[in-house]
Amino acid sequence: MSKSLARVRAALDAAGLDTQVLEMPDETRTAAQAAAAAGCALDQIAKSIVMGGTETGRAYLFLTAGGNRVDPDRAAALAGEPLGRADAGRVRAETGFAIGGVAPVGHLSPLPVFADPRLTEFAVVWAAGGTPRHVFAIAPADLIRVSGAQVHAFAVPADEM
Repeated sequence: MSKSLARVRAALDAAGLDTQVLEMPDETRTAAQAAAAAGCALDQIAKSIVMGGTETGRAYLFLTAGGNRVDPDRAAALAGEPLGRADAGRVRAETGFAIGGVAPVGHLSPLPVFADPRLTEFAVVWAAGGTPRHVFAIAPADLIRVSGAQVHAFAVPADEM
């Protein structure tokens, strides 16, 4: 088991969740790939988007429904500073995960986490399990609880950007 996958498994166990982290036969790097692998709707994929504060350098995690995009202005208002997309090195340094496998839990460093309210409209959502091939199903309320997320309207449908 990879270190990344082990951190996700440990975080889910510590939260008292009996959730299986599944290895998929194909990559689940994108929301579309993950939805196809999990057999769910695109918006049932909880994308983990890491952004960086341009003033403080602090990293922020935005859990977004698969068909949505982070609105930069709304996200910056939540963070209290302008944001830019974090590069692959920064994402790995802050979370311990590679882009395409960033889980909502098990990070190397604690991050402020915000969740898209669209995720709460489903009984179950799917999130990355720490690698580009692992995913897990989780109730949105549990996802919000274990990630420490605050639910805010920061996302817009991808076709509106």
